[in-house]
Formats: sequence, C-alpha cells, structure tokens
Amino acid sequence: MARPSRRPGRLPAEATSFVGRRRELAELRSKLAGGRVVSLVGPGGVGKTRLALRAAAGLGRGFSGGAWWVELAEVRDPALVCNAVMSALDLRDQAATEPLPLLLAYVRDKELLLVIDNCEHLLGSAAQVVNEVVASAPGVRLILTSREPLSVPGEHVVPVPPLDLPPAGSSGSLVQLRQNEAVALFVERAAAASGSFELTEGNRRAVADLCRRLDGLPLALELAAVRTRVLGVEQIVERLADRFELLTGAGRAALPRHQTLETAIDWSHDLLPGAERKLFRSLCVFAGRFTLEDVEAVCGERDSLGLMSSLVDKSLVVKEDARGVASYRLHETIREYAARKLYEAGETDAAHEACTDYYFTRCASTALEARFHLVDWLAWNDLEIDNIRSVLRRCLVTRDSVRGIRLATALGWFWVTRATTEGVRWLDEMLALGPGDPATIGWSHFIRGFLGVLQGDWVSARPALERAVVAAQDAGDQMQLSHALSMASIAENLAGDHAAAIRLLDAAHEVASGIDEVTTRVAVLQARALNGVFEGDFEAIKRAATEGERLSRESGDGYSLHQMLLNLGGAAMFAGDLVESKRRYDEALSIAYDVDDRIAQFYLLGAFAALAALDGHARVAAKLLGAAETIRIGAGATVMQVLAPFFAMAEDTAKTALGPARFQADFDSGRAMSREAAVRLALGDAAPARKADKAEPEILGKREADVARLVAEGFSNKQIAARLFISERTVDSHVRSILNKLGFNSRVQIAGWFRVTETV
Repeated sequence: MARPSRRPGRLPAEATSFVGRRRELAELRSKLAGGRVVSLVGPGGVGKTRLALRAAAGLGRGFSGGAWWVELAEVRDPALVCNAVMSALDLRDQAATEPLPLLLAYVRDKELLLVIDNCEHLLGSAAQVVNEVVASAPGVRLILTSREPLSVPGEHVVPVPPLDLPPAGSSGSLVQLRQNEAVALFVERAAAASGSFELTEGNRRAVADLCRRLDGLPLALELAAVRTRVLGVEQIVERLADRFELLTGAGRAALPRHQTLETAIDWSHDLLPGAERKLFRSLCVFAGRFTLEDVEAVCGERDSLGLMSSLVDKSLVVKEDARGVASYRLHETIREYAARKLYEAGETDAAHEACTDYYFTRCASTALEARFHLVDWLAWNDLEIDNIRSVLRRCLVTRDSVRGIRLATALGWFWVTRATTEGVRWLDEMLALGPGDPATIGWSHFIRGFLGVLQGDWVSARPALERAVVAAQDAGDQMQLSHALSMASIAENLAGDHAAAIRLLDAAHEVASGIDEVTTRVAVLQARALNGVFEGDFEAIKRAATEGERLSRESGDGYSLHQMLLNLGGAAMFAGDLVESKRRYDEALSIAYDVDDRIAQFYLLGAFAALAALDGHARVAAKLLGAAETIRIGAGATVMQVLAPFFAMAEDTAKTALGPARFQADFDSGRAMSREAAVRLALGDAAPARKADKAEPEILGKREADVARLVAEGFSNKQIAARLFISERTVDSHVRSILNKLGFNSRVQIAGWFRVTETV
C-alpha cells in the first residue's frame, strides 16, 4: 500500500487505512482542545506524518475553513517556509506584499486547522511563522511534526514513540495479537505487498519476533513487509538477525532505535541489484517531486521505468500523481540515507552537477518560447519548482553567477504569475554575485524591472530597467532593447512621470520598427495601450489593443492576449458598449483562469462587478466585489490607482441599490466563494476547466491524450517534445502506445479518431 499523499493543500480524502495510535490521538485531541499548537515529536521513521494526517482528517471537520497540509521536507531554504504555507493555502506571492504579511492578512479571520509536517531542519523559520500566525489568527489551530520541539510559546508536545510491541513469546490469542499496533501495521503492509499474506498460528511467533527486532518502527516494518513477496517471515527474521549480530556482537545490548532503522534500510538497500542501487542513491539530488524524464536525464539510466517501478515496489520510492503526470519522491529519512550512500560512493559532486546542468539547460532553452504555451510550461514548473529552487541555491552557494542568473531569468513567467516577491529575491541575490552572461544579462535586468512594475515598486523597477537598456545596447540586441524601453515606459507612467513615459515609448517604437518579431511589437502596443489609459484616450487604447490582440492571438501568446482583451473591455465599458465589454472580459477571464494569473483574475472580477452594477444587477456586483477582495488578499495585491474608479463605481452603485446592510451581506457571501464559483458567476455559465485538467478520452492516459491532441494538430515528434517539455524519445514511446491502444497503424488515424472524440 502506498503511503498517503503528502502534496501540500487540502488533506487527502483518506489519510491512512492503518488504525492505531489511539493513545497519542487522544492526547493530541485533548491538547489541541486546550491550546493552539501541538507538536508531534519523535525520531525519523516512527510515523509522525501518518499520525498527523489521521488526526487532521478527523479534526478538520470541526473547522469552517477545513484542514490544510503543509509539507516542509522538500523545502531547503529557511526563507521559503512562509511561501510553503501560502502555497498549501492556495495563496499567491504575486504582488508587493512580503509573504508573511500576506499570509497573516489571509488567515486573520479564518477558522482552520494547519498541519505543518517535517519542521526539524527549519526550526527557526517555522517557529517564527507559527508564532505570527498564533498571534494574528485566533481561529487557527496548528499541528506540527518534528524531530524536536519548536519551543514556541504555548506549544504542547506529544511524544510519538514507536508502535507498541507484541509481548515476548507471542502469548495470548491470535485475535489479541492482531490488535497489537506493530503487528497490525506489518500484516496490513505485507498483505498489500504480497496480495495473500495473513497472520496465522503458523507464523505468529515469527511476526511478533520481527516486530520486536524492528523496535516497532513503522518505516522499518514497511520495508520488511515488502519482502514477504519472495521470503517467508521466518526467513526475513533470520536474515535480519544475522545483520544485527554483525553490528551488536553476541550478548550485547540491543541497537539504539536510529541504528535499528538504518539497519533495516541497509538490508533493503543491500538486496538491490547493482543498477537499482546506483539509481537509488542518485535520486537524493531531487529535492522535491520528479518524473521519469528527469531520472533519465539526471541519472543517465535508460531503463528508468523498470528500475523506478522496482524501487517503488520495495517502498524505497513513493509514487504519486500530480495533475495526471506520474511523479516520484523520497521519504525524508530515505533521502538522508541515499545521500550518505552517494557520498560514500564518491558521486555527490558529479550527481549534483548533472542535476544543475539538466535544470539549467531545460529552463534556459524554453525561456523565450514559454509565453506561447504558458499553461503547459507553468504546469511543468509547478511540479518541478522545489528541484529548481535547490539548483538555484546551489548556484548561489557555489557562486555560479552565469548559470544562476540565467536560470533565475528563465523562470520569469513563473515569477510573474506565481511568485513575484520570491523572484525578486532570487534575481537580486544572483545579480549581486557577478556580471553574468553579457549576451543575456539585459533580459535579467528586464525581468527584475518587470517584477518591480508588478509590485508597484518604482524605486527598484526604474534602475533595473535602466540597466536593462544599457546591457541591451552593449550587447547590440535590439529585441532586448525594445522590450526594456517599453517596460520602462510603463514604469514611468505608473510612477507618475508621463513625459518620461512618452519619451521612452517613442524610443521603443523606433527600435521595434526595425524588427520583425511579434513579442517586440506586442510589448510596444501594450505600453501604448496603457499610455492611453493614463491619458484617458480610449480611442488610442482601442487602436493599440486591437492590433495587440490580433498579433497575440495569431502567435498564441495567451498572457499578452488577456492583457489586450482587458484593455479592450475597459475601452468598451467607458464608451457605453456593455455587450462588447462583457465579450472581451469573458475571454480575458477564461485565459486568466486557465493560466491561473490571480492579479488578472482580481482586476477582471472587479470589471465584471462594474458591468453588473451598470446593468442593474446589484447583488451580483456585490458578490463579485467580495470574491475579488478575497483574491486580492490572497495575492497580496493593491488596487492600481488608475483602475480604482472601476471598483469605486461598482461599490457605490450596488450599495445605493441594495442599502448598506444588504450590500455587506452579499459582499461577505462573495468573499466566501471559491475562485471557481466566482468565475462561474462572472461568466454566467459553467466555469471553464483548465486545459491541464480538461477531461480527455478515457482510453488514453493524460500525457497520451496531450500527445494525441498535438498529433491531430499536425505537430511532429520533435515539435511535440518541445511543446510538452519531454524528450523526443518519450514522445515516440507515447505515440507507439497510442497506436497499440487504439489498434491503429498511422498518425492519420490518431488524428481522425481524436477529432471525432472532441466533437462527441
């Protein structure tokens, strides 16, 4: 049986099937009822995570805001603890607000249970976040797991020992033995592993002896249970006994528990064939989840699927799905063990260098094209971000400025839509290391300035964009130069220097006129449209945005398209054409929802509220304003001054129609809405499914359906590989699998079949 999902966010529907730990559960519930913070404390491998999940699954129903899971095992940077909590709560670092104030603003009036797992390597940062949450949010309760207490005020500690052991000699009835926690866990895992294992009179003594030898440590019991596929329990006990004898010597005291666990892992490790052993120790370079393609590239294994399947079967690797994509991770105790084995083999530096080179190359090679298939690109980054952060940290520690700066720059669209403040921090730290690559450093300063503009931080945005202009001129890169000048024009307009904005816009237009490149032209048009907003020239907005919409649509640039549609919707609203305005906003909101751009969703819901108010739907307007406010707080945004009239007009009109009390009630109702429900209300129909979650023909897996769609659109294997960020060899494998599943022998048949399924 696989361990329960540990992905951050809402708790899994079934935290665990193992029933036990009644004493610790009762103590945890009692202490949480009388306090705000309970820490489950014990060494690695004793089952703190499983206990926390089970407790939260039962207690979460008592909180109106539910229970939420925060995973810190994959976080290596203390500065990112708050980001991990925000991510679990589905908040977005997408504006000027630092993560901690943003988190506190969101939880201040919430009633929810927050479970923070694996705090031990980040005690100081975790304690700071916990302290601030406790002080700011009286309705929040916290369950923490750690190898030692966090020592925060009001912390209640519940020690988590190993499972209760069966009595010596396995006395008592078989029914009584089955009720022992260590025995129950071993039997459950052995039955799941072998498909037929059960506790009998014949094996009861061996099972009890095994549980005692493994000190009731859940992780050790799981590793041993897997061996029941090929060995009897008596054989497992005998082989473990031999290994323990080598370490303790005859007559010596039993091993300390941490050595018992290591011995159990050692035994599983030493039984691996050579290729599996080599792959296993290499996997520790991944800080977070990883895919088969990652393993192939970083670890250099050709039979990755077979080897990974075997390691999963042996409970050394955990498999889980992330939005339909199979991914893997290591239990934190197993990762520590694998890292020691990698060091002992003398392969640490080479393995980490292979990991750094892979993520650097992959991100850098897709940076400029990312905007044309942003949904797929962001989905890959969402899955891999912990690994990429680890590589960024390695570049910082080793002072690898060239790769570090380029990697932080290549993640530009991720920072823009997912983690603006974090992106600023990485870029500032990397740019302080050294000069970087002269050919691309202009883009680095451009992204830094872009993030400053999104934050409304003109103090940092202006000099960054000035450096981008100089670097682009030094490199002789006209495309870089035009982008930098266009963004600098936007920055000056937002900062209030309209004369400087016009001067920079004219310069950007002059440079762009000599370049036949779509993103360069779109950047100038966006600056021109925003300039029209500041001048109140709605015809200028319409002219620039209409051309920008055409170019963005033709090139598949969804981010720019939804910006242009937002501009066109605003121009139509001010012209009194509410039908045209709604048509533009409908498409813009669908794209913003698909890309999951929270800032755009906030502004667009505000725009829909204004439309509803003007059209006499005051209650809808009030609810949309409330929903927009929730998204604004969750993203840390502030209302841009030039767009504030939208919100003020919608609020004033709705409040006048409804009266203050009714308006507030509907506003609060909107605040409690999910984003999906708010989008549904704005669009007036079912919320659009994200492309990443769209239902596909059931006969194919998620990735196969993606490949089939692109085959139907006429893409070659090489083009599909670039579009989906996978190897060409993997695409070929998917195509062959599709042909086999459908009974076809040509790509033409795949294309025809897919078109039919899309119209059914």
